[in-house]
Amino acid sequence: MWIYVLECCPVHRIQCARFIRHISHLSESKYVPDCPPTDPNAVQKLQDFILRSQRLFVMTGAGISTESGIPDYRSEGVGLYARTERRPIQHAEFVRSQAARKRYWARNFAGWPQFSSHQPNLSHQALANWENAGKLHWLVTQNVDALHAKAGQHRMTELHGCTHRVICLGCNTVINRSELQKKFIALNPSWNEKAYGVAPDGDVFLTDEQVSHFRVPSCDKCGGILKPQVTFFGDTVNRELVYSLYDRLSESDAMLIVGSSLQVYSGYRFALKAQEKSIPVAILNIGATRADHLSVVKVNARCGDVLPKIMALDEQQHEIKG
Repeated sequence: MWIYVLECCPVHRIQCARFIRHISHLSESKYVPDCPPTDPNAVQKLQDFILRSQRLFVMTGAGISTESGIPDYRSEGVGLYARTERRPIQHAEFVRSQAARKRYWARNFAGWPQFSSHQPNLSHQALANWENAGKLHWLVTQNVDALHAKAGQHRMTELHGCTHRVICLGCNTVINRSELQKKFIALNPSWNEKAYGVAPDGDVFLTDEQVSHFRVPSCDKCGGILKPQVTFFGDTVNRELVYSLYDRLSESDAMLIVGSSLQVYSGYRFALKAQEKSIPVAILNIGATRADHLSVVKVNARCGDVLPKIMALDEQQHEIKG
């Protein structure tokens, strides 16, 4: 577990961000669980599955981003639940408790330089390339890290929102998270606390004493509560959004699940909907998933060991598109 200090001086903040990027690169696989050697026969089955599809629907989870150095919640031995007793904030707690919001935003503020510096890996890029090749019809990600967008993915939906955006619960005004960081710095010019460890979704570990003097801004327009534009635990995904994604799934001829155990129902329901519509499902994930019994192909491997090696188009298809 490593430690960093967020300095109040702008020069030091830049140096800190560069150091964090360097450390993240060195330990990008720190949060990827162990897995057995990749089965080449299973990979070939996945290759055939992808080649047969003309309109592929992809769902990604935290397992695609752990290889970029972002920890997840549930991975065996390395996820947040395995490493600590801490649990993510609940939606109701954030809304009703000013103290909870202060604690959340202080941790998020300290972790933002690191979290916002993470970059997409080869798996994110592979999926963006599939879109460019016309193979990928739609991508749904359960992640809130913006890595698919950074990789150039356009035909996609961030199912649980994105931490790079902040919304006012009063007037629904949306601002960039980077703008809020500047407001935090202006309100807390002398706040200089050590942060211990890193958690998923952009925050770090701080004590209650450390956050007691941290100041949180309100919405500039209405004075309302500012919240990341993400679905916190205990909240629900917008029903209209879910139905629109069911439509995208109905337009598809195959579904690929990447880096997700689907333990959260908001993602699992799409596998169930695929079964209902007789759409074949393939899974690429380390370890068991909630939808293994629904899949026709299952590859137990790191995303980065498989996706970049999968051809989205065979040679004949490529010649026709060219």
